[in-house]
Amino acid sequence: MSQPTTQLSEQIKEIIENEPVSLFMKGTPQLVMCGNSDRALRALRAAGAPVTAVDVLPDPQIRQELSALSGWPTIPQVFIKGELVGGADIVEELYESGELQAKLDEARGADREAAERTAALA
Repeated sequence: MSQPTTQLSEQIKEIIENEPVSLFMKGTPQLVMCGNSDRALRALRAAGAPVTAVDVLPDPQIRQELSALSGWPTIPQVFIKGELVGGADIVEELYESGELQAKLDEARGADREAAERTAALA
């Protein structure tokens, strides 16, 4: 069942703004439902990022609201400290060049522990 757009939009904004690294993906880290979501997750994990994952599949409104907020039409979408980084291709390129690690270090400080959780929008 869909929630009111403004409430959903606020929940998405809260995750983007308050989580160090958020990944809006198809599926969950335990059950990835899309190759691009898997690629983005693997690059983030390889860089040691603490990932908060949000599954966009249960409610089509999540994807609509997310794209309206970010201006980015496709999934996955990766945010670091509230800033849209991009999708799978960009995250992989940043990882391979070492820039992803630098962004993570800058965002969280050099001292960080990898953590992963799944946020539910309900």
